[in-house]
Amino acid sequence: MTYRKGALRLALAGLLAIGMLSVPAAQEMKFFRIGTGGTAGTYFPIGGLIANAVSAPPGSRACEAGGACGVPGLVAIAIASNGAIANVNDIQAGRLEAGFTQSDVAYSGYTGGGVFEGRDKAPDLRGIANLYPESVHLVVRKGSGIASVADLKGKRVSMDEQGSGTLPDARLILAAFGLSERDIVPEYLKPDLSGKKLAAGEIDAFFFIGGAPVAAIAELANLTAIDLVPITGAQAEKALTRYSFFSWDQIPANTYKGVGEISTMSVSAILVTTAKQDEELIYGLTRALWNDNTRKLLDNGHAKGKRILRQNAAKGLGIPLHPGAERYYREAGLIPEKAQTSQ
Repeated sequence: MTYRKGALRLALAGLLAIGMLSVPAAQEMKFFRIGTGGTAGTYFPIGGLIANAVSAPPGSRACEAGGACGVPGLVAIAIASNGAIANVNDIQAGRLEAGFTQSDVAYSGYTGGGVFEGRDKAPDLRGIANLYPESVHLVVRKGSGIASVADLKGKRVSMDEQGSGTLPDARLILAAFGLSERDIVPEYLKPDLSGKKLAAGEIDAFFFIGGAPVAAIAELANLTAIDLVPITGAQAEKALTRYSFFSWDQIPANTYKGVGEISTMSVSAILVTTAKQDEELIYGLTRALWNDNTRKLLDNGHAKGKRILRQNAAKGLGIPLHPGAERYYREAGLIPEKAQTSQ
């Protein structure tokens, strides 16, 4: 994993350059890799904000003195990745300490169903926090004549890349409208490349699931007139009834240049880890995630940051909480205290 080793070296060099690591060698420093997604999506910038918030490298000024408010000694790094499914696999394999995924992907990984059927499941997968809703985007050129998922029949459609969380959900949405990959001309591209090919007329539409605004789609809208296709009606209702991880969602008008309000569906973006991670470490990381300093970083760092709310953090994960995160949420009154057994 040359890329990840390189990222660790760059992070260390950066910390040394600003004098944050000029401390005795005896002080322990722990790297913590957080898998995100492609750099043009939402996972990567939000992951960077969270990595910054939970880090407190050795030698950092105390939080009360205006310094780092993260876990003492921790250097968290947001790693670009192939996305939700790849992150679950890499966490299980020990190549990541934590990662972003979708609630439906987490549930499938934990139970061995859905996209993980017939593959190694992830029984040790544990939740840290439910972060924000991820909207289903179906992007087309303005004037394309594609007004519904059903209109994709015979069209060239990018489904996102293998290992992404978008791909399995795009398949479910197609199926709800009576279609499959056999009924379209599928491609499997990251959203930034999908946008370039859409603008060039080389594909007709692309799916992407991400917290709006998605950088790649916003950039595309600034260069090319686009529309988002609504995902509504009886067929969408059928998908919501069958798959409880889907919810109704609205993408507000002008989230993307020239695009009005769109009704669609969403899943939840969640931060996960493995049960093998130390309870005290994950407790400290969860506490740092929800402190006042982090709140400012999230509110000012990305449009989706304002949707990341502590009161929703323990809801709708689809998998058990990590004991460290669970302890924090119990202390915060966000989940009930465990019942005391009678003596």
